Amino acid sequence: MSDVEHYDIDSHPLLTFVFCARDKSAARLDFIVEPWYMSEMGKSSAGGAEFAAFRKELEVNNGIKFFACVEDVPPVTPGVKRIAIISARTSDNPSLFSSCLSIGCDAIFLEKPGAPSVSELESMKSQADEAGVAVFMGFNKNVSKYVSKTLAYAKSHPGSDVIFLHNNNYDESGLNECFERNSEGMLKNMAIHELALAVTFYGVSVDNIATVVADKDFSQCKTLEGPSGKQFTDFSKLKFTITTKDGNEVSIAADRCGGDDSVGIVTGEGGKEQVRFAMPDDEDAAAITNAKERIAGAMPYFYVQSPDYQTLKQRVVAAVATSEPAEGVATIDGAVETLKVAEYLTPILMKQLRE
Repeated sequence: MSDVEHYDIDSHPLLTFVFCARDKSAARLDFIVEPWYMSEMGKSSAGGAEFAAFRKELEVNNGIKFFACVEDVPPVTPGVKRIAIISARTSDNPSLFSSCLSIGCDAIFLEKPGAPSVSELESMKSQADEAGVAVFMGFNKNVSKYVSKTLAYAKSHPGSDVIFLHNNNYDESGLNECFERNSEGMLKNMAIHELALAVTFYGVSVDNIATVVADKDFSQCKTLEGPSGKQFTDFSKLKFTITTKDGNEVSIAADRCGGDDSVGIVTGEGGKEQVRFAMPDDEDAAAITNAKERIAGAMPYFYVQSPDYQTLKQRVVAAVATSEPAEGVATIDGAVETLKVAEYLTPILMKQLRE
């Protein structure tokens, strides 16, 4: 497995991957750390047999080594740069992050939102700064074609407005499991990508937000009982508009049961739609088909986002190998501000929907 693009991290979201960068265009997957499925309880759980087959295939065919904890990963080879990719449940990220810093990583690719809270993410940032380790974030939409096209069109048409719409294809009957598994909430989980766009391209920050208004006709907040029996309150769908003190305006919409795509919509006078750009587009169709053939059974949005994640990971590998900036890739600094915005907006929008 020589090229980083040949492995899709999002098809196995509970795993931590450790790549070793060889040059600016390629990396080798050396180690996989999986605490749950390599435990005695995990081996006998649902998915345990499937993971065992997955492990055997990669060990035999690719020479990849598996470990139950990060600390068991062997020391890095002199002269080789190591990248840890953390794609785990948000609640596990802080401890996994600290462990990855302890095994000599040159960089960490951290999946969104990074941590359950701003304070935890800020602590992680401090640890990385002290260790001199670069931290890149998995905000794939920062490098998406549909976002670039949406922003370019809006810029060339002064006075237009932008809506970033994010759809997932959960069935209503599966929302209770979704709410519990993503208990940090929609704004810290699903819509965090769109908030990152607002922070990056519209200058949104907690200190710079003038108003935020929920679209009550579109939005819905529910309290559901998760598989554990605990109650979880979250948005099943949500739409809101942020206006900054600088006069920038952007709208964000997210629907857990809305489909498989993400869309940038540009509207004109009276809210009339002028154009929309979607992910995936026709150019992505072949890549998505290939991803489905390589790894079957993943959530549909993993396949949809696969081309953008390939671009994102390639840019991170190139940046680590050459010590040059990773074009368009969000860092942990931007992630801290994005998470601050998510924490700030959640109670405001919930209150508006109750009124």
